[in-house]
Amino acid sequence: MFSRLSNSWELVKESAAVLRADKELIVYPIVSSIGTLVVTATFIVPIFASGLIDAVLSGGTDRIDLFGLAVMFVFYLAQYFIILFANSALVGAALIRLRGGDPTLADGFRIAVTHLGAIIGYALIAATVGMILRSLAQRRASVLGRIAISLIGMAWNLATFLVVPVLVVEDVGPIEAIRRSAELLKKTWGEQIVGNFGIGGVFGLLSFAYVVVIGVVLGYLAFTFNSLVLLLALIGLVVVGLVIIGLVSSTLSGIFAAAVYRYAAEGATDSYIRPEFVQNAFQLSKSGTL
Repeated sequence: MFSRLSNSWELVKESAAVLRADKELIVYPIVSSIGTLVVTATFIVPIFASGLIDAVLSGGTDRIDLFGLAVMFVFYLAQYFIILFANSALVGAALIRLRGGDPTLADGFRIAVTHLGAIIGYALIAATVGMILRSLAQRRASVLGRIAISLIGMAWNLATFLVVPVLVVEDVGPIEAIRRSAELLKKTWGEQIVGNFGIGGVFGLLSFAYVVVIGVVLGYLAFTFNSLVLLLALIGLVVVGLVIIGLVSSTLSGIFAAAVYRYAAEGATDSYIRPEFVQNAFQLSKSGTL
């Protein structure tokens, strides 16, 4: 386990080298976060008006009417589109850097706009799949059923891991991009794809440690001094810290996806991320574990 954590930390450091070279890459996840917040705020009234909240609280998605389903789907579609658009800009800019170029913010957004039709098409597919999986998960399924749904979701995430790089590089439609993504992963890593997302694991641990340390220290001070101001400062500090951790994690994940694509599709590596990290990104260890 410690060896796996060490490798994941090395992967974070090497991906961070790209971010240090192009600090503006973090702007794309910021745009994505702001956009998803705006969409959520925009849909608050329609969500309540459609009875979605009441339906979920009273028994699950099987009680949602046609209007509620339409609102849910449009909400999913808008969220997926914003996230995919920002990710496409991030991956496009990261690929320029990995290929030896010097990207600007405008370069990333230009790449995303150029592939706008494909991004919208894939957002439609992703929103449909996401809505179906969420609806199935919220129904009263057995334990085995829930496990099966989780495995289907994991398989979908793996199969589509390289969709965004494929979309921005190969100029194909969303369905072909999904097929191509799955093909690249299978071609490169065979049947041993297991999804060892080291970056997410490292930042998950960092988030947990941050909340525990800040929460314990400042929480103790707030209650010791009975200070509402200190308590509010604690909450604000925790929120800001988690947002920063999330933004950095999203940026490094996009950079890593670009590096994996370069290796899988072009057989190329770069001076930032060592070949063994992309070669073993989804492999089992010799002992058969992640």
